[in-house]
Amino acid sequence: MISPRALGLAVLAATGVHAADTPSVPPPGCTSAASHAFDFWIGVWNVTDPTGKTVGHSRIESILSGCSISEHWEGRSGFTGVSYNAWDAKTKSWHQFWVDAQGNVARLQGGPVNGSMVLQSSPSPTHVDRITWTPNADSSVRQLWEASEDGGKAWKTVFDGLYRKAG
Repeated sequence: MISPRALGLAVLAATGVHAADTPSVPPPGCTSAASHAFDFWIGVWNVTDPTGKTVGHSRIESILSGCSISEHWEGRSGFTGVSYNAWDAKTKSWHQFWVDAQGNVARLQGGPVNGSMVLQSSPSPTHVDRITWTPNADSSVRQLWEASEDGGKAWKTVFDGLYRKAG
């Protein structure tokens, strides 16, 4: 009679499976400081406008083993949107892909500038969006979204929000 262990080894040998062929989990790929430059935005936030009025709530999470950040926005009026943000080691830049429940899409690219994260859209013949996230000493984060209709010569504020951690 063949023992169960011997039978198992015989089956593995017959199928060509060896211990060295078992899949292993690859090491994390996002260990550089650059790939974590946007981590200051991670958290659950209440967002106010410059007058202190609540304009929405946002949940920012580290995903994909720390290689990306997801944003889930819910405005006070019911406006919702999601973004995915990631460091691209090949291009040495951060990217954001945003989509909302009204079908708006934005693609931004950039990186850290003087302690802030600055991402902007590729300019159309005239229009360009620029969003700056600035971490503050009190752990809040200011998000300033500006748009230009003259290729970046003059900027108009679209959104100015202060993110404070939800209690």
